[in-house]
Amino acid sequence: MGKWSFLTNHAAAMVVIAHDPGVRLRDIAATLDVTERSAFGIVTELVGAGYVVKEKEGRRNRYHIQGHLPMRDSVARERTIGEILAVLVKDGALTNTDHPAREPAASTRRLLKRSDPPDKAAGTE
Repeated sequence: MGKWSFLTNHAAAMVVIAHDPGVRLRDIAATLDVTERSAFGIVTELVGAGYVVKEKEGRRNRYHIQGHLPMRDSVARERTIGEILAVLVKDGALTNTDHPAREPAASTRRLLKRSDPPDKAAGTE
């Protein structure tokens, strides 16, 4: 069976940002297993669509997810981005409050890693 995922790279990038609003593009790229250029494109599209606000802090960027916005998907339009991310991000990181940078939880890394077969990704920690 070929590699595939339930989450698009855009959704996966939002999960990474929800875990760490100060995340670097290279870390987003590494987590999603894409190039930095692709990660830049994904974040730029999310910012352009209004789902993510980018704020410059010195030499770094800080991202704020606009959780109140509805999903673009016609199937899930009645749900907001925040409601969907709340299911995927269980540690309360969606508040985007200042906190030290932290690595995504192991369960999120497994969720985002495309090389794992479904039976390994569904295991417990």
